[in-house]
Amino acid sequence: MVIALSQLNGCITRYSQQATNIQHFASYIEQTNSASHQIWPSIEGLFYRAWISYGLTETSLNERDEFPYFYQNFPSDYSHFHGLTPLLRLFGWSWVGILTSTDENEITYCEELKREIVRSGGCVDFLESLPDTMTTFREEVEKRSEQILNKIYKSKANVIIIHTTKIIFIETFCLISYEKIDTKLFVFSMETSSIKSKALTVTPLICNALNGSLRLTIPKGDIPGFKDYLQNSNYSTFMDQIVLLLRPEFECGFLNDKENCTRSETLSTTDASLFDMNNYELTYSLYNMIYAMAHALHNLYTAKSQRGNSIKMEFKPWQLNQYLKEVHFKAPDGHEIFFDEKGHAPNHYDIIQYFHFPNLTTAWIHVGSFKPSAPKDKQLFVNLTAIRWKTPSNQVLRSVCSESCTHGYRKVIDREKPVCCFDCVPCSEGEYSNTTDAENCKKCPEDQWPSEKKDKCLPRIIDFLSYDDPLGAALSSISILLFIITALVLGIFIKYRNTAVVKANNRNLSYILLISLMLSFLCTLVFISQPGTLTCLLRQSAFGMIFTIAISSVLAKTVTVVIAFRANKPSSKLRKWVGTRVSSYLVLLCISGEIVICTVWLIISPPFPEYDTQSVTGKIILQCNEGSTIAFYSVIGYMGFLALLSFTVAFLVRKVPDSFNEAQFITFSMLVFCSVWVSFIPSYLSTKGKYMVAVEIFAILASSTGLLGCIFTPKCYIILLRPDLNTRGHLIGKKVS
Repeated sequence: MVIALSQLNGCITRYSQQATNIQHFASYIEQTNSASHQIWPSIEGLFYRAWISYGLTETSLNERDEFPYFYQNFPSDYSHFHGLTPLLRLFGWSWVGILTSTDENEITYCEELKREIVRSGGCVDFLESLPDTMTTFREEVEKRSEQILNKIYKSKANVIIIHTTKIIFIETFCLISYEKIDTKLFVFSMETSSIKSKALTVTPLICNALNGSLRLTIPKGDIPGFKDYLQNSNYSTFMDQIVLLLRPEFECGFLNDKENCTRSETLSTTDASLFDMNNYELTYSLYNMIYAMAHALHNLYTAKSQRGNSIKMEFKPWQLNQYLKEVHFKAPDGHEIFFDEKGHAPNHYDIIQYFHFPNLTTAWIHVGSFKPSAPKDKQLFVNLTAIRWKTPSNQVLRSVCSESCTHGYRKVIDREKPVCCFDCVPCSEGEYSNTTDAENCKKCPEDQWPSEKKDKCLPRIIDFLSYDDPLGAALSSISILLFIITALVLGIFIKYRNTAVVKANNRNLSYILLISLMLSFLCTLVFISQPGTLTCLLRQSAFGMIFTIAISSVLAKTVTVVIAFRANKPSSKLRKWVGTRVSSYLVLLCISGEIVICTVWLIISPPFPEYDTQSVTGKIILQCNEGSTIAFYSVIGYMGFLALLSFTVAFLVRKVPDSFNEAQFITFSMLVFCSVWVSFIPSYLSTKGKYMVAVEIFAILASSTGLLGCIFTPKCYIILLRPDLNTRGHLIGKKVS
């Protein structure tokens, strides 16, 4: 693939139609060469040191210090396969296979390609070498081929890269892959695309697997007069200029009449595919490089002639090298030809898709290009609409080890597998992912919660016990109903305040107890609404003091019964304590303790509203933080202490004469009260949100109803339904049972 003198001699005169001075110079070289050889020793000496490659070369020739006079149209630094990795990334092909021959250089190339794919974030499922029948026994080839085919068939890699420069490899592959792996897409490296094997052009039907394959190729261009030249050339002339073609396998046997081949037939009688310009990429590259050399020689000749020097004088190698560095012209297709400081001409690669049809015709569709010298984000261009995929609805082919993790999932990589193979697990509670293949899930803000699919955050539902809630509406209705009932009882006691039943059990304490029960029923309404600073301050403290008044009144009633019973005995010292003052003082004393506890609580650590985002999934619980848990349970504990004290005293005097049988009712009421609040504590601690508030409201209503029912129901029964029993004589006449 390096330009020789005979090539330059024959080609410049045929294709230098772009500039008159180039034509004259080419004609001069041809005439001088035919007339005498006086100039050629000098020029040959120049070419001994100045070389231009019109194709790919060995990597070792890329060292500029060692080969300062070596120029090339395509760099020999693996940059051409760098176009493969952007192509894989563009279509998301992260899981691919590589096929090559058993040639050591090609295996080394593929190993480097594999490393490049891994560096770019992809993975290679396999790298296999397919033996050929030229170097391996047929049985071994068949066995090895079957193994490779099975691996390709079973692999999740739907994209296979083929790299080889051996025609026999393609022919062997076509033979063994017939209709077995036609769902895979094969991507050819540039070297593989350039061989144009017979297996693809002469017998396309046996290469069904390669139909629709993508290829990186040297860009083709228009060579003026080249096609006419080929068609009018005979076999002998064609063989002399064979270096111009990419079909070195051409021989007389390709002609229509093999038996009467005289080697003088024109090539127009051959297969039309011979003149397809898609087959002459390297020829076009050679065409441009010959012109580059011609420009350098012309500039050298012009410079010498302008100084009056003879063109027959000897030239030094470095002199032509200097003019090669300065070459800069436009090719017929508009591309600029010049050499950079590394001796590389600007280049790019075409991406084509190959098709063959049952009528033995082929199609090469240009679908993109790759320009290594362009900015990184503009190196690759692909016309997505021009590609035809082997998938339903012409969808882009998928080639991945694991399908992408969708929104709401994150990737979990198994260290024992390649990074392209992973599992997708749902995001944890309170987390979401809105990107594909998310490494980690994100937490939603405090006021938001992931959607059902965990692909976005939604505003949390603010949860609190409201009047619109069925539970809140039911509890508030019961509270109002009990308040009305208590108010009616109070009205009855006020109306019948002078009757024996009302007067017998300290009617003032009865009024205080009924009013405190009414307030207790009403205070539950403070619990049913959106918690605010004021409501949080009032809830527990108001309930604690109001309920303490009720319990203190019950305790005072019990103590009054004891004093009244004991004062009836002769010489009793309790006679002086009979009256209303003792009960009033006792109520004030008991309520003072609760006031002190609540005051200290509100001063040191008052309750406040807060948002709880942890207790209930997907909700924000708007609740009151009690501030000090110790203070809260101290309030409840103080009421419990008073209730237990009342229960104890009432239980001890439960068998007093019937005139004072209120002690029995107090005993039952305190039993109900204590049962409710003992069960309240575990229930309160085991619930969250609005249900925790509902438990406390229920405890308040149940205990208050217990007091109202046990203490006042019997009295209302006598007052309203048995007025005959509501007399002083009847009460005094009762005997101890």
